[in-house]
Amino acid sequence: MLKLRHLARLRRKEVRDLKDRLTANFGCEAFPDEDLVEGAEVGDGKTALIVGGRIVGLVVIGEPVLTVRGMLLWPVSKRWVTVDMGAVPFVYNGADIMAPGIVDAERTIAVGDLVWVRDEKNLRPLAVGSTLMTGEEMAVAEKGKAIRALHHVGDDLWKYGDVEPAPPKPEDEAKP
Repeated sequence: MLKLRHLARLRRKEVRDLKDRLTANFGCEAFPDEDLVEGAEVGDGKTALIVGGRIVGLVVIGEPVLTVRGMLLWPVSKRWVTVDMGAVPFVYNGADIMAPGIVDAERTIAVGDLVWVRDEKNLRPLAVGSTLMTGEEMAVAEKGKAIRALHHVGDDLWKYGDVEPAPPKPEDEAKP
């Protein structure tokens, strides 16, 4: 269960700065001006960015990145890494991304950059991570860990804001 601490609305200036940095780093137009953006600590030095009750971004060591849910709202075009379909189940389970599973990567990626991982068939976002190799190295490497996973589809950040239906009450089941 994900616990948020110190939930607070971000100032317009902070949102504008995050938006500008996301546009420069990921080529996306996040956080339309009318959106109310809240921030909350989620542990491990991460701050969650929340819009409409959903976590759509993270700030990791001072750098903003969209979550998978955020990338589905505001498509990104930079800092991508493509994995083969055989790696997808491992990425879905939160595993770090190994170099043999990578089929392509944006060449401008540097070590320590925040990147997003996509599958080769649909080119849809699967995960977000921090690089341990450059984009050039990832594209040709045959062994080693390339990306440390920070967030993936199905984790607590992804599930935050989902409302599960309440189980039926025993007296409701007895009624015809």
